[in-house]
Amino acid sequence: MTNWYQQHDFPRLPLSPDSELPALSVIALDTLTLITAKGDDTISYLQGQLTCDLVSLDKTASTLAAHCDAKGKVWSALRMFHHLDGIAYTQPSSIAEKQLTEIKKYGIFSKVTFETSELVLLGIAGEKADNAMLSRYIGDGDVRATQTGTAVRLAPNRWMLAIEASEADQLLSELGDRATLSDAALWDLLELRAAIPALSASTSSEFIPQSLNLQALDAISFKKGCYTGQETVARAKYRGINKRATYLLQGEASTAPKAGDAMERSVGENWRSGGTILSGYQFDNGQALALVVMPNNLDDDTQFRLADASEIWQKLPLPYSLEDA
Repeated sequence: MTNWYQQHDFPRLPLSPDSELPALSVIALDTLTLITAKGDDTISYLQGQLTCDLVSLDKTASTLAAHCDAKGKVWSALRMFHHLDGIAYTQPSSIAEKQLTEIKKYGIFSKVTFETSELVLLGIAGEKADNAMLSRYIGDGDVRATQTGTAVRLAPNRWMLAIEASEADQLLSELGDRATLSDAALWDLLELRAAIPALSASTSSEFIPQSLNLQALDAISFKKGCYTGQETVARAKYRGINKRATYLLQGEASTAPKAGDAMERSVGENWRSGGTILSGYQFDNGQALALVVMPNNLDDDTQFRLADASEIWQKLPLPYSLEDA
């Protein structure tokens, strides 16, 4: 990983659930890893490995995708986009080495080369993010070339940049006091509120894509050809074998919920295993958020709590629909 982040001060911002976020923030995404794929067979090779349809992916758009094992369990959830003369994707650094090893296994039979990139990854967010980025990176669509890399618009007023250190320095200098610098915790919060799943070493190879809501996030193509794990993914859609989904919960916690932690659910007056936490964030007032994979048929009045804790958690509305997804 580049040491560029250590040359700048990206503090953790003090936030509560009701805090107004900065109008323009630059976020150090040093907890993510960027991997690039190049070669004549890049698109066709990845098309046979991932759940998304890269053949149809416009160069001005990005997509989420799942990389599954042969049983349809997800190694990692990826953000894919065209980058320079190939394809690039991001994922949490904690799972990147394992995922890269798996996706390279059959690459020796194709003209494709994978590399871990040393580019700087930055998040740009806030109500002024679109104005700042659209005026800086001219072009069409949500994926745009920069001086040294790529700018990806993930949602209104939320961007991810993959750029060289020199361009990152220039960006910070030009934005100056207009932008608030933040560590990756702010990005984690934005991803949680968007209910976008991220896998880690403790949750990799545990869930099929539909249990992570990836069908609702347009990360699965049911019309493309074969890919690793497709049979399980198709059965989950057409035969209804999936019995889990990912939900956003909020409650009080003594520490930030961690990937792999257990969430319990109420069953009458008793408590039973409820689900597995994918990611979490703790506010300064002790309140916390967590993305949790749980049964998708729980009653609306079901209560939740962290294992070995007594505080009650509540389910929050998802920012997208799971109906008919």
